[in-house]
Amino acid sequence: MAGTKVGGKKAAQKNLAKDPNFYAKIGRKGGQNGHTGGFAANPALARIAGAKGGRISRRGKAKTTVTQDDVTLAA
Repeated sequence: MAGTKVGGKKAAQKNLAKDPNFYAKIGRKGGQNGHTGGFAANPALARIAGAKGGRISRRGKAKTTVTQDDVTLAA
């Protein structure tokens, strides 16, 4: 790893001397991995997730009921 600008240029030249397509290969890998999965790849999954979120956001407060068993246990 280069510590200075000059060192970075030397490292870049060394990488290009080993393989002229060194940086192109690295960029290609990043491009392939960058757009995979998620909702863009599966619209049906996005629709299902959106419906779940809509249901949760429209719920009211949690309703608790007190039964006779609860009262006798508390006493």
